[in-house]
Amino acid sequence: MLKKWEVLPDPPQSFFEEFPELPKTVASLLYHRNIKTQKQIDEFLNPDYSEDIHDPFLFKDMEKTVNRIFKAVEEKEKIVVHGDYDADGVTAATILISTLEAIGSKNNDVFLPHRETDGYGLNTNTIQNLSDEKTNLIITCDCGISNVKEVELANELGIDVIITDHHSVPEQPPEAFAIIHPKVDDNYPCKTLAGGAVAFKLMQGILRKHKEKNEALANGQTHEQFEKWLLDMVAIASVADMVPLVGESRTLTKYGLIVLNRTKRIGLQKLLLQAGLTDKKREIDAHTIGFQIAPRINAAGRINHANVAYNLMMAQDDANATDLARELDENNKERQNITETLLKEATKQIEPDQKDNPILFALGKEWSTGLVGLIAGRLKERYYKPSIVMAENNGEITGSGRSVDGFNIIECFQEMPEQFTKFGGHPMACGFTLASGKLESFKEKLTQKLIEKTKDKDLTPTLDIDAQISLENVDWDLYDILDKFKPFGQMNEKPRYLARNVKIKNVQPLGKDKKHIKIFLENAQKTLIAIGWNLCGTNQTNWCEELNQDDVIDIVFEIDVNEWNGNRELQLMIVDLRLSS
Repeated sequence: MLKKWEVLPDPPQSFFEEFPELPKTVASLLYHRNIKTQKQIDEFLNPDYSEDIHDPFLFKDMEKTVNRIFKAVEEKEKIVVHGDYDADGVTAATILISTLEAIGSKNNDVFLPHRETDGYGLNTNTIQNLSDEKTNLIITCDCGISNVKEVELANELGIDVIITDHHSVPEQPPEAFAIIHPKVDDNYPCKTLAGGAVAFKLMQGILRKHKEKNEALANGQTHEQFEKWLLDMVAIASVADMVPLVGESRTLTKYGLIVLNRTKRIGLQKLLLQAGLTDKKREIDAHTIGFQIAPRINAAGRINHANVAYNLMMAQDDANATDLARELDENNKERQNITETLLKEATKQIEPDQKDNPILFALGKEWSTGLVGLIAGRLKERYYKPSIVMAENNGEITGSGRSVDGFNIIECFQEMPEQFTKFGGHPMACGFTLASGKLESFKEKLTQKLIEKTKDKDLTPTLDIDAQISLENVDWDLYDILDKFKPFGQMNEKPRYLARNVKIKNVQPLGKDKKHIKIFLENAQKTLIAIGWNLCGTNQTNWCEELNQDDVIDIVFEIDVNEWNGNRELQLMIVDLRLSS
Protein backbone atom coordinates (compact mmCIF):
# COMPACT_ATOMS: atom_id res chain seq x y z
CA MET A 1 0.00 0.00 0.00
CA LEU A 2 1.24 3.46 -0.90
CA LYS A 3 2.15 5.26 2.32
CA LYS A 4 1.41 8.87 3.10
CA TRP A 5 4.64 10.80 3.59
CA GLU A 6 4.37 13.31 6.38
CA VAL A 7 7.30 15.61 7.05
CA LEU A 8 7.02 16.59 10.69
CA PRO A 9 6.75 20.35 11.27
CA ASP A 10 9.53 22.32 12.85
CA PRO A 11 9.18 22.93 16.59
CA PRO A 12 7.87 26.34 17.61
CA GLN A 13 10.54 29.03 17.84
CA SER A 14 9.92 29.18 21.59
CA PHE A 15 11.29 25.63 21.94
CA PHE A 16 14.55 26.57 20.23
CA GLU A 17 14.78 29.67 22.44
CA GLU A 18 14.14 27.63 25.60
CA PHE A 19 17.09 25.35 24.81
CA PRO A 20 19.58 27.56 22.92
CA GLU A 21 22.49 25.24 23.76
CA LEU A 22 21.02 22.48 21.58
CA PRO A 23 21.84 22.35 17.86
CA LYS A 24 18.63 22.87 15.89
CA THR A 25 18.82 19.37 14.42
CA VAL A 26 19.01 17.85 17.91
CA ALA A 27 16.23 20.08 19.24
CA SER A 28 13.93 19.11 16.36
CA LEU A 29 14.51 15.40 16.85
CA LEU A 30 13.87 15.69 20.59
CA TYR A 31 10.68 17.65 20.01
CA HIS A 32 9.39 15.06 17.54
CA ARG A 33 9.98 12.37 20.17
CA ASN A 34 8.01 14.34 22.76
CA ILE A 35 11.16 15.02 24.79
CA LYS A 36 10.36 18.58 25.82
CA THR A 37 11.52 19.29 29.38
CA GLN A 38 15.05 19.79 30.70
CA LYS A 39 14.77 16.66 32.84
CA GLN A 40 13.58 14.57 29.90
CA ILE A 41 16.31 15.96 27.65
CA ASP A 42 19.06 15.27 30.17
CA GLU A 43 17.79 11.74 30.78
CA PHE A 44 17.50 11.06 27.05
CA LEU A 45 20.80 12.47 25.82
CA ASN A 46 22.89 11.54 28.86
CA PRO A 47 21.29 8.59 30.67
CA ASP A 48 22.79 8.22 34.14
CA TYR A 49 22.40 4.84 35.79
CA SER A 50 22.82 6.30 39.27
CA GLU A 51 20.16 8.98 38.70
CA ASP A 52 17.66 7.67 36.14
CA ILE A 53 16.91 4.18 37.48
CA HIS A 54 13.86 4.21 39.74
CA ASP A 55 13.59 2.78 43.23
CA PRO A 56 12.21 -0.79 42.92
CA PHE A 57 10.22 -0.27 46.10
CA LEU A 58 7.99 2.20 44.26
CA PHE A 59 6.11 -0.95 43.25
CA LYS A 60 3.46 -1.21 45.96
CA ASP A 61 3.89 -4.98 46.34
CA MET A 62 7.70 -5.02 46.25
CA GLU A 63 8.17 -5.14 50.03
CA LYS A 64 5.81 -8.08 50.58
CA THR A 65 7.21 -9.83 47.48
CA VAL A 66 10.80 -9.61 48.69
CA ASN A 67 9.85 -10.70 52.20
CA ARG A 68 7.94 -13.71 50.83
CA ILE A 69 10.91 -14.77 48.70
CA PHE A 70 13.34 -14.58 51.63
CA LYS A 71 10.93 -16.55 53.78
CA ALA A 72 10.85 -19.24 51.08
CA VAL A 73 14.65 -19.28 50.88
CA GLU A 74 15.11 -19.48 54.65
CA GLU A 75 12.55 -22.27 55.04
CA LYS A 76 13.87 -24.14 51.97
CA GLU A 77 10.50 -23.99 50.24
CA LYS A 78 10.36 -24.97 46.60
CA ILE A 79 10.35 -21.92 44.32
CA VAL A 80 9.47 -22.22 40.63
CA VAL A 81 10.10 -19.39 38.20
CA HIS A 82 7.49 -19.62 35.43
CA GLY A 83 8.66 -17.75 32.34
CA ASP A 84 7.58 -17.49 28.74
CA TYR A 85 8.95 -19.06 25.56
CA ASP A 86 10.20 -15.88 23.85
CA ALA A 87 13.37 -13.85 24.32
CA ASP A 88 11.73 -11.58 26.89
CA GLY A 89 10.51 -14.51 28.97
CA VAL A 90 13.78 -16.44 28.67
CA THR A 91 15.91 -13.49 29.77
CA ALA A 92 13.51 -12.67 32.61
CA ALA A 93 13.72 -16.25 33.88
CA THR A 94 17.51 -16.11 33.61
CA ILE A 95 17.57 -12.96 35.76
CA LEU A 96 15.34 -14.40 38.49
CA ILE A 97 16.93 -17.85 38.74
CA SER A 98 20.41 -16.28 38.74
CA THR A 99 19.31 -13.98 41.55
CA LEU A 100 17.82 -16.77 43.66
CA GLU A 101 21.02 -18.78 43.30
CA ALA A 102 23.11 -15.72 44.17
CA ILE A 103 21.33 -15.24 47.50
CA GLY A 104 21.89 -18.89 48.38
CA SER A 105 18.54 -20.43 47.46
CA LYS A 106 18.92 -24.14 46.71
CA ASN A 107 15.38 -25.40 46.09
CA ASN A 108 14.67 -23.62 42.79
CA ASP A 109 13.36 -24.71 39.42
CA VAL A 110 12.32 -23.04 36.20
CA PHE A 111 9.35 -23.84 34.00
CA LEU A 112 9.14 -22.50 30.46
CA PRO A 113 5.98 -23.56 28.63
CA HIS A 114 6.01 -25.39 25.31
CA ARG A 115 4.09 -23.48 22.65
CA GLU A 116 2.36 -26.55 21.24
CA THR A 117 1.40 -28.38 24.43
CA ASP A 118 1.23 -25.65 27.10
CA GLY A 119 0.39 -22.45 25.24
CA TYR A 120 1.06 -18.95 26.51
CA GLY A 121 1.16 -18.18 30.23
CA LEU A 122 0.02 -20.34 33.11
CA ASN A 123 -2.33 -23.26 32.55
CA THR A 124 -4.23 -25.45 34.96
CA ASN A 125 -2.31 -28.63 34.07
CA THR A 126 0.97 -26.89 34.89
CA ILE A 127 -0.39 -25.60 38.20
CA GLN A 128 -1.56 -29.07 39.15
CA ASN A 129 1.78 -30.62 38.18
CA LEU A 130 3.71 -28.03 40.17
CA SER A 131 1.48 -28.72 43.15
CA ASP A 132 2.17 -32.46 42.82
CA GLU A 133 5.88 -31.60 42.89
CA LYS A 134 5.40 -29.83 46.24
CA THR A 135 5.89 -26.31 44.90
CA ASN A 136 5.29 -23.61 47.51
CA LEU A 137 5.90 -20.43 45.53
CA ILE A 138 5.52 -19.58 41.85
CA ILE A 139 7.13 -16.42 40.47
CA THR A 140 5.94 -15.61 36.97
CA CYS A 141 7.89 -13.45 34.56
CA ASP A 142 6.58 -11.97 31.32
CA CYS A 143 3.22 -13.65 31.92
CA GLY A 144 0.50 -14.20 34.49
CA ILE A 145 -1.51 -10.98 34.52
CA SER A 146 -4.35 -12.57 32.47
CA ASN A 147 -4.37 -15.93 34.26
CA VAL A 148 -7.26 -15.44 36.71
CA LYS A 149 -8.52 -19.01 36.97
CA GLU A 150 -5.02 -20.50 36.99
CA VAL A 151 -3.97 -18.30 39.93
CA GLU A 152 -7.23 -19.17 41.67
CA LEU A 153 -6.37 -22.88 41.33
CA ALA A 154 -2.89 -22.25 42.72
CA ASN A 155 -4.43 -20.49 45.71
CA GLU A 156 -6.75 -23.45 46.31
CA LEU A 157 -3.76 -25.80 46.20
CA GLY A 158 -1.84 -23.72 48.74
CA ILE A 159 0.69 -22.23 46.31
CA ASP A 160 1.52 -18.53 46.58
CA VAL A 161 1.85 -16.78 43.21
CA ILE A 162 3.92 -13.65 42.62
CA ILE A 163 3.22 -12.16 39.20
CA THR A 164 5.86 -10.10 37.40
CA ASP A 165 4.53 -9.02 34.02
CA HIS A 166 4.09 -6.07 31.68
CA HIS A 167 1.27 -7.12 29.34
CA SER A 168 -2.12 -5.42 29.09
CA VAL A 169 -3.98 -5.59 32.38
CA PRO A 170 -7.48 -7.10 32.31
CA GLU A 171 -10.38 -5.38 34.06
CA GLN A 172 -10.15 -7.94 36.86
CA PRO A 173 -6.53 -9.05 37.51
CA PRO A 174 -5.79 -12.35 39.26
CA GLU A 175 -5.96 -12.60 43.06
CA ALA A 176 -2.24 -13.30 43.35
CA PHE A 177 -0.16 -13.04 46.51
CA ALA A 178 1.60 -10.05 44.92
CA ILE A 179 1.82 -8.31 41.54
CA ILE A 180 4.86 -6.46 40.23
CA HIS A 181 3.60 -4.72 37.09
CA PRO A 182 4.31 -1.11 36.02
CA LYS A 183 0.80 -0.60 34.62
CA VAL A 184 -0.84 -1.89 37.80
CA ASP A 185 1.13 0.52 39.99
CA ASP A 186 -0.04 4.11 39.51
CA ASN A 187 3.04 5.41 41.33
CA TYR A 188 5.66 3.62 39.23
CA PRO A 189 7.06 6.22 36.80
CA CYS A 190 8.03 4.02 33.83
CA LYS A 191 5.11 2.15 32.28
CA THR A 192 7.04 0.72 29.33
CA LEU A 193 9.30 -1.85 30.99
CA ALA A 194 9.72 -5.20 29.22
CA GLY A 195 9.16 -8.44 31.11
CA GLY A 196 12.91 -8.82 31.55
CA ALA A 197 13.14 -5.29 32.95
CA VAL A 198 10.34 -5.99 35.46
CA ALA A 199 12.25 -9.10 36.57
CA PHE A 200 15.34 -6.88 36.89
CA LYS A 201 13.44 -4.53 39.22
CA LEU A 202 12.51 -7.50 41.40
CA MET A 203 16.16 -8.53 41.37
CA GLN A 204 17.11 -5.04 42.57
CA GLY A 205 14.62 -5.31 45.42
CA ILE A 206 15.98 -8.72 46.44
CA LEU A 207 19.57 -7.48 46.34
CA ARG A 208 18.78 -4.46 48.48
CA LYS A 209 17.30 -6.60 51.22
CA HIS A 210 20.12 -9.14 51.00
CA LYS A 211 22.71 -6.38 51.28
CA GLU A 212 21.29 -5.29 54.64
CA LYS A 213 22.88 -8.36 56.28
CA ASN A 214 25.47 -9.54 53.75
CA GLU A 215 28.54 -7.88 52.25
CA ALA A 216 28.63 -10.21 49.24
CA LEU A 217 26.52 -12.78 47.43
CA ALA A 218 26.88 -16.56 47.54
CA ASN A 219 28.94 -16.48 44.33
CA GLY A 220 31.41 -14.01 45.84
CA GLN A 221 30.31 -11.04 43.75
CA THR A 222 29.33 -7.75 45.27
CA HIS A 223 25.70 -6.78 44.88
CA GLU A 224 26.67 -3.98 42.49
CA GLN A 225 28.74 -6.29 40.27
CA PHE A 226 25.99 -8.88 40.06
CA GLU A 227 23.38 -6.28 39.17
CA LYS A 228 25.55 -4.73 36.45
CA TRP A 229 26.33 -8.00 34.70
CA LEU A 230 22.63 -8.84 34.35
CA LEU A 231 21.96 -5.72 32.28
CA ASP A 232 22.77 -7.64 29.09
CA MET A 233 19.61 -9.67 29.69
CA VAL A 234 17.54 -6.49 30.10
CA ALA A 235 18.83 -5.02 26.84
CA ILE A 236 17.92 -8.19 24.93
CA ALA A 237 14.47 -8.31 26.56
CA SER A 238 13.66 -4.65 25.87
CA VAL A 239 14.70 -4.68 22.22
CA ALA A 240 13.29 -8.14 21.48
CA ASP A 241 9.87 -7.25 22.93
CA MET A 242 9.85 -3.90 21.14
CA VAL A 243 8.93 -1.79 24.16
CA PRO A 244 9.33 1.99 23.84
CA LEU A 245 12.98 2.86 24.44
CA VAL A 246 12.35 6.01 26.44
CA GLY A 247 12.67 6.82 30.12
CA GLU A 248 13.99 4.06 32.36
CA SER A 249 13.72 1.49 29.56
CA ARG A 250 16.13 3.57 27.48
CA THR A 251 18.61 3.92 30.35
CA LEU A 252 18.53 0.19 31.12
CA THR A 253 18.97 -0.68 27.46
CA LYS A 254 21.79 1.78 26.88
CA TYR A 255 23.80 0.42 29.81
CA GLY A 256 22.74 -3.11 28.91
CA LEU A 257 24.31 -2.71 25.48
CA ILE A 258 27.58 -1.69 27.10
CA VAL A 259 27.48 -4.87 29.18
CA LEU A 260 26.44 -6.98 26.19
CA ASN A 261 29.49 -5.83 24.26
CA ARG A 262 31.65 -7.06 27.16
CA THR A 263 29.50 -9.96 28.32
CA LYS A 264 31.08 -12.60 30.53
CA ARG A 265 28.14 -14.93 29.90
CA ILE A 266 29.60 -17.99 28.15
CA GLY A 267 26.36 -18.78 26.37
CA LEU A 268 26.07 -15.32 24.87
CA GLN A 269 29.71 -15.40 23.80
CA LYS A 270 29.08 -18.63 21.90
CA LEU A 271 25.84 -17.33 20.42
CA LEU A 272 27.63 -14.21 19.15
CA LEU A 273 30.39 -16.38 17.70
CA GLN A 274 27.89 -18.64 15.96
CA ALA A 275 26.11 -15.62 14.49
CA GLY A 276 29.37 -14.06 13.24
CA LEU A 277 29.05 -11.08 15.61
CA THR A 278 32.46 -11.14 17.27
CA ASP A 279 34.09 -8.46 15.11
CA LYS A 280 35.37 -6.04 17.76
CA LYS A 281 35.36 -3.17 15.26
CA ARG A 282 31.56 -3.13 15.04
CA GLU A 283 29.62 -2.78 18.26
CA ILE A 284 26.57 -4.81 19.11
CA ASP A 285 23.62 -2.42 19.09
CA ALA A 286 19.84 -2.57 19.24
CA HIS A 287 19.68 -3.50 15.55
CA THR A 288 22.00 -6.47 16.22
CA ILE A 289 19.70 -7.68 19.00
CA GLY A 290 16.56 -7.22 16.91
CA PHE A 291 17.80 -8.96 13.79
CA GLN A 292 20.51 -11.36 14.96
CA ILE A 293 20.35 -12.24 18.66
CA ALA A 294 16.62 -12.19 19.49
CA PRO A 295 15.54 -14.27 16.45
CA ARG A 296 17.94 -17.02 17.49
CA ILE A 297 16.68 -17.02 21.08
CA ASN A 298 13.08 -16.95 19.88
CA ALA A 299 13.73 -19.78 17.44
CA ALA A 300 14.11 -22.21 20.34
CA GLY A 301 10.53 -21.69 21.49
CA ARG A 302 9.20 -21.62 17.92
CA ILE A 303 10.86 -24.77 16.60
CA ASN A 304 12.07 -26.75 19.61
CA HIS A 305 11.67 -25.67 23.25
CA ALA A 306 12.62 -22.43 24.99
CA ASN A 307 14.68 -24.50 27.44
CA VAL A 308 17.43 -24.62 24.80
CA ALA A 309 17.78 -20.83 24.89
CA TYR A 310 17.44 -20.69 28.68
CA ASN A 311 20.08 -23.39 29.17
CA LEU A 312 22.39 -21.46 26.86
CA MET A 313 21.95 -18.27 28.91
CA MET A 314 22.70 -20.21 32.11
CA ALA A 315 25.52 -22.35 30.69
CA GLN A 316 28.75 -22.59 32.68
CA ASP A 317 30.55 -25.15 30.50
CA ASP A 318 32.31 -24.08 27.29
CA ALA A 319 31.55 -27.24 25.29
CA ASN A 320 27.90 -27.33 26.37
CA ALA A 321 27.45 -23.67 25.45
CA THR A 322 28.98 -24.29 22.01
CA ASP A 323 26.55 -27.15 21.35
CA LEU A 324 23.54 -25.15 22.51
CA ALA A 325 24.52 -22.10 20.42
CA ARG A 326 24.86 -24.32 17.36
CA GLU A 327 21.46 -25.88 18.06
CA LEU A 328 19.86 -22.42 18.32
CA ASP A 329 21.42 -21.40 15.02
CA GLU A 330 20.05 -24.52 13.34
CA ASN A 331 16.62 -23.86 14.88
CA ASN A 332 16.72 -20.36 13.44
CA LYS A 333 17.53 -21.57 9.92
CA GLU A 334 14.73 -24.12 10.12
CA ARG A 335 12.39 -21.41 11.37
CA GLN A 336 13.25 -19.21 8.38
CA ASN A 337 12.57 -22.00 5.87
CA ILE A 338 9.27 -23.11 7.41
CA THR A 339 8.09 -19.51 7.76
CA GLU A 340 8.56 -18.87 4.04
CA THR A 341 6.62 -22.01 3.16
CA LEU A 342 3.72 -21.22 5.49
CA LEU A 343 3.67 -17.57 4.39
CA LYS A 344 3.06 -18.68 0.81
CA GLU A 345 0.21 -20.93 1.97
CA ALA A 346 -1.31 -18.12 4.04
CA THR A 347 -1.03 -15.68 1.14
CA LYS A 348 -2.96 -18.09 -1.09
CA GLN A 349 -5.83 -17.86 1.43
CA ILE A 350 -5.71 -14.07 1.29
CA GLU A 351 -5.43 -13.72 -2.49
CA PRO A 352 -7.77 -12.86 -4.06
CA ASP A 353 -10.87 -13.42 -1.89
CA GLN A 354 -9.82 -11.63 1.32
CA LYS A 355 -7.61 -8.96 -0.19
CA ASP A 356 -10.24 -6.24 0.25
CA ASN A 357 -11.49 -7.38 3.67
CA PRO A 358 -10.91 -5.03 6.63
CA ILE A 359 -9.12 -7.79 8.55
CA LEU A 360 -7.23 -10.81 7.22
CA PHE A 361 -7.60 -14.38 8.50
CA ALA A 362 -5.53 -17.45 7.66
CA LEU A 363 -5.90 -20.93 9.15
CA GLY A 364 -3.74 -23.97 8.56
CA LYS A 365 -4.01 -27.51 9.81
CA GLU A 366 -0.94 -28.71 11.67
CA TRP A 367 0.84 -25.40 11.20
CA SER A 368 3.42 -24.63 13.86
CA THR A 369 1.89 -22.46 16.57
CA GLY A 370 5.36 -21.05 17.10
CA LEU A 371 5.34 -19.40 13.68
CA VAL A 372 1.82 -18.00 13.34
CA GLY A 373 2.86 -14.69 14.92
CA LEU A 374 5.67 -14.22 12.42
CA ILE A 375 3.33 -14.97 9.52
CA ALA A 376 0.71 -12.57 10.89
CA GLY A 377 3.39 -9.88 11.09
CA ARG A 378 4.46 -10.48 7.50
CA LEU A 379 0.87 -10.33 6.23
CA LYS A 380 0.25 -7.13 8.17
CA GLU A 381 3.33 -5.52 6.64
CA ARG A 382 2.40 -6.65 3.12
CA TYR A 383 -1.25 -5.56 3.16
CA TYR A 384 -1.20 -3.10 6.06
CA LYS A 385 -4.30 -4.61 7.63
CA PRO A 386 -4.85 -6.34 10.99
CA SER A 387 -3.93 -9.97 10.40
CA ILE A 388 -4.87 -13.11 12.31
CA VAL A 389 -3.07 -16.38 11.61
CA MET A 390 -4.25 -19.58 13.27
CA ALA A 391 -3.11 -23.19 13.51
CA GLU A 392 -5.44 -26.12 14.07
CA ASN A 393 -3.78 -29.00 15.89
CA ASN A 394 -5.60 -31.92 17.52
CA GLY A 395 -8.91 -30.11 17.15
CA GLU A 396 -7.71 -26.98 18.97
CA ILE A 397 -7.24 -23.63 17.23
CA THR A 398 -4.41 -21.44 18.48
CA GLY A 399 -3.57 -18.14 16.86
CA SER A 400 -1.69 -14.90 16.87
CA GLY A 401 -2.59 -11.45 15.63
CA ARG A 402 -0.80 -8.30 14.54
CA SER A 403 -2.58 -4.97 14.33
CA VAL A 404 -2.04 -1.55 12.76
CA ASP A 405 -1.92 1.93 14.26
CA GLY A 406 -5.40 3.01 15.26
CA PHE A 407 -6.80 -0.43 16.15
CA ASN A 408 -6.23 -1.80 19.66
CA ILE A 409 -6.64 -5.52 19.12
CA ILE A 410 -6.23 -6.68 22.73
CA GLU A 411 -8.95 -4.25 23.83
CA CYS A 412 -11.33 -6.00 21.44
CA PHE A 413 -10.34 -9.40 22.82
CA GLN A 414 -11.06 -8.17 26.34
CA GLU A 415 -14.57 -7.17 25.18
CA MET A 416 -15.36 -10.70 23.94
CA PRO A 417 -13.67 -13.12 26.36
CA GLU A 418 -16.29 -15.81 25.70
CA GLN A 419 -14.58 -16.51 22.38
CA PHE A 420 -11.42 -17.82 24.03
CA THR A 421 -10.11 -20.33 26.50
CA LYS A 422 -6.99 -18.16 26.83
CA PHE A 423 -5.64 -14.89 25.41
CA GLY A 424 -3.18 -12.09 26.14
CA GLY A 425 -1.03 -9.48 24.51
CA HIS A 426 -0.62 -5.81 23.66
CA PRO A 427 -2.60 -3.26 21.60
CA MET A 428 -0.60 -4.24 18.50
CA ALA A 429 -0.07 -7.98 19.08
CA CYS A 430 -1.97 -10.83 20.67
CA GLY A 431 -2.01 -14.56 21.18
CA PHE A 432 -5.02 -16.74 21.89
CA THR A 433 -6.69 -20.14 21.95
CA LEU A 434 -10.25 -20.26 20.67
CA ALA A 435 -13.05 -21.87 22.62
CA SER A 436 -14.53 -24.92 20.88
CA GLY A 437 -16.74 -24.08 17.91
CA LYS A 438 -16.01 -20.34 18.05
CA LEU A 439 -14.03 -19.88 14.82
CA GLU A 440 -16.75 -18.29 12.70
CA SER A 441 -18.23 -16.18 15.51
CA PHE A 442 -14.71 -14.98 16.42
CA LYS A 443 -14.02 -13.87 12.86
CA GLU A 444 -17.41 -12.19 12.57
CA LYS A 445 -17.24 -10.37 15.91
CA LEU A 446 -13.65 -9.19 15.50
CA THR A 447 -14.40 -7.87 12.03
CA GLN A 448 -17.45 -6.03 13.33
CA LYS A 449 -15.46 -4.51 16.18
CA LEU A 450 -12.80 -3.34 13.73
CA ILE A 451 -15.45 -1.64 11.59
CA GLU A 452 -17.07 0.01 14.63
CA LYS A 453 -13.85 1.22 16.24
CA THR A 454 -12.23 2.55 13.07
CA LYS A 455 -15.23 3.98 11.21
CA ASP A 456 -14.03 7.55 11.79
CA LYS A 457 -10.32 6.77 11.42
CA ASP A 458 -8.05 6.87 8.41
CA LEU A 459 -5.95 3.70 8.62
CA THR A 460 -3.83 4.55 5.60
CA PRO A 461 -0.23 3.97 6.74
CA THR A 462 1.67 7.17 7.42
CA LEU A 463 5.42 7.45 7.21
CA ASP A 464 6.65 10.13 9.59
CA ILE A 465 9.73 11.94 8.31
CA ASP A 466 11.91 14.04 10.59
CA ALA A 467 12.99 16.58 7.99
CA GLN A 468 13.44 17.27 4.30
CA ILE A 469 17.10 17.84 3.46
CA SER A 470 19.47 17.98 0.53
CA LEU A 471 21.86 15.07 0.04
CA GLU A 472 24.67 17.60 0.43
CA ASN A 473 23.69 17.80 4.11
CA VAL A 474 24.39 14.10 4.61
CA ASP A 475 27.80 14.25 6.23
CA TRP A 476 29.70 12.94 9.23
CA ASP A 477 28.56 15.85 11.41
CA LEU A 478 24.93 14.84 10.90
CA TYR A 479 25.79 11.20 11.54
CA ASP A 480 27.54 12.10 14.81
CA ILE A 481 24.44 13.99 15.94
CA LEU A 482 22.27 10.94 15.22
CA ASP A 483 24.66 8.80 17.26
CA LYS A 484 23.50 10.63 20.40
CA PHE A 485 20.01 9.17 19.90
CA LYS A 486 21.04 5.53 20.15
CA PRO A 487 19.71 3.04 21.08
CA PHE A 488 16.95 3.31 18.52
CA GLY A 489 13.65 1.50 18.98
CA GLN A 490 9.98 2.03 19.68
CA MET A 491 9.12 5.73 20.22
CA ASN A 492 12.69 6.55 19.27
CA GLU A 493 12.88 5.38 15.70
CA LYS A 494 16.02 5.97 13.72
CA PRO A 495 15.64 9.48 12.19
CA ARG A 496 14.24 9.49 8.67
CA TYR A 497 14.94 12.13 6.06
CA LEU A 498 13.41 13.04 2.73
CA ALA A 499 15.40 14.17 -0.31
CA ARG A 500 13.47 15.25 -3.41
CA ASN A 501 14.44 15.34 -7.08
CA VAL A 502 17.53 13.17 -6.71
CA LYS A 503 19.13 11.97 -9.94
CA ILE A 504 20.16 8.33 -10.39
CA LYS A 505 23.59 7.50 -11.82
CA ASN A 506 23.21 3.73 -11.76
CA VAL A 507 21.06 0.90 -10.42
CA GLN A 508 22.15 -2.61 -9.46
CA PRO A 509 20.22 -5.58 -8.02
CA LEU A 510 21.71 -7.12 -4.87
CA GLY A 511 21.68 -10.61 -3.35
CA LYS A 512 21.65 -14.06 -4.88
CA ASP A 513 17.88 -13.79 -5.44
CA LYS A 514 18.21 -10.18 -6.63
CA LYS A 515 15.52 -9.06 -4.18
CA HIS A 516 17.47 -6.02 -3.01
CA ILE A 517 18.66 -2.87 -4.75
CA LYS A 518 21.73 -0.64 -4.79
CA ILE A 519 21.26 2.86 -6.21
CA PHE A 520 24.08 5.28 -6.98
CA LEU A 521 22.85 8.85 -6.44
CA GLU A 522 24.32 12.12 -7.65
CA ASN A 523 25.41 14.31 -4.76
CA ALA A 524 27.30 17.44 -5.81
CA GLN A 525 30.81 16.24 -6.68
CA LYS A 526 30.39 12.87 -4.96
CA THR A 527 28.24 9.79 -5.29
CA LEU A 528 26.09 8.48 -2.46
CA ILE A 529 25.02 4.86 -2.34
CA ALA A 530 21.51 3.91 -1.24
CA ILE A 531 20.59 0.35 -0.26
CA GLY A 532 17.02 -0.97 -0.30
CA TRP A 533 16.02 -4.35 1.11
CA ASN A 534 13.28 -6.41 -0.56
CA LEU A 535 12.42 -3.69 -3.06
CA CYS A 536 12.57 -5.98 -6.08
CA GLY A 537 10.03 -8.61 -5.02
CA THR A 538 7.06 -9.94 -6.95
CA ASN A 539 4.39 -8.60 -4.58
CA GLN A 540 5.22 -4.95 -5.00
CA THR A 541 6.82 -2.56 -7.44
CA ASN A 542 10.02 -4.13 -8.77
CA TRP A 543 12.28 -1.11 -8.49
CA CYS A 544 15.22 -2.97 -10.04
CA GLU A 545 13.21 -3.01 -13.28
CA GLU A 546 11.44 0.33 -12.88
CA LEU A 547 14.46 2.55 -12.26
CA ASN A 548 17.01 3.59 -14.86
CA GLN A 549 20.00 5.86 -15.17
CA ASP A 550 19.06 9.56 -15.13
CA ASP A 551 15.66 8.91 -13.53
CA VAL A 552 14.77 11.43 -10.82
CA ILE A 553 13.34 10.14 -7.55
CA ASP A 554 12.12 11.27 -4.15
CA ILE A 555 13.64 9.11 -1.44
CA VAL A 556 13.01 8.61 2.29
CA PHE A 557 16.07 7.23 4.01
CA GLU A 558 18.02 6.60 7.19
CA ILE A 559 21.73 7.33 7.46
CA ASP A 560 24.06 4.42 8.09
CA VAL A 561 27.73 3.51 7.79
CA ASN A 562 29.23 0.90 5.50
CA GLU A 563 32.49 -0.55 6.80
CA TRP A 564 34.72 -2.64 4.53
CA ASN A 565 38.46 -3.36 4.37
CA GLY A 566 39.14 -0.79 7.05
CA ASN A 567 37.18 1.92 5.21
CA ARG A 568 34.09 3.73 6.47
CA GLU A 569 31.63 5.51 4.24
CA LEU A 570 28.18 6.94 4.76
CA GLN A 571 25.34 5.24 2.96
CA LEU A 572 21.59 5.65 2.82
CA MET A 573 19.18 2.92 3.85
CA ILE A 574 16.02 3.29 1.76
CA VAL A 575 12.76 3.42 3.72
CA ASP A 576 10.55 4.36 0.75
CA LEU A 577 10.91 5.92 -2.69
CA ARG A 578 8.91 7.29 -5.61
CA LEU A 579 9.58 8.63 -9.05
CA SER A 580 9.54 12.42 -8.84
CA SER A 581 6.41 13.95 -10.29
